[in-house]
Amino acid sequence: MEDLYREYILDHYKSPKFRGHLDDYTLVYEDDNPTCGDHLHMELKIAPDGTVADARFDGMGCALSQASADILLEHIVGKPVEEVKAFSKDDLLNLLGISLGPVRLKCALLSLKVLKGALYGLNAEGAQK
Repeated sequence: MEDLYREYILDHYKSPKFRGHLDDYTLVYEDDNPTCGDHLHMELKIAPDGTVADARFDGMGCALSQASADILLEHIVGKPVEEVKAFSKDDLLNLLGISLGPVRLKCALLSLKVLKGALYGLNAEGAQK
């Protein structure tokens, strides 16, 4: 079963659906994983009804960090912001479906860290546009 999930992760790495930039975003945040050099930039468009209308990411790094971002964004688009804020580390790991050691765990969780940074306005310059 884990091989099936590995293929799922590779598919999202090779053909990401949410890589790119939004012309008009509401929230933005970016961060790095200093232990391995992964970098993610994330843009979110929040609809007037409080749902995530669209999202995009860009960055560089290992297959796991980049695929994790694509998988996470695929999962949150269309959901209410309050539900997305409650999304946990375990929720993301369940989506990925593979067991990870401590080093790979940081790669996988970078997307969740960046998402939460955008949602909670953690940018030093102000995350809201």
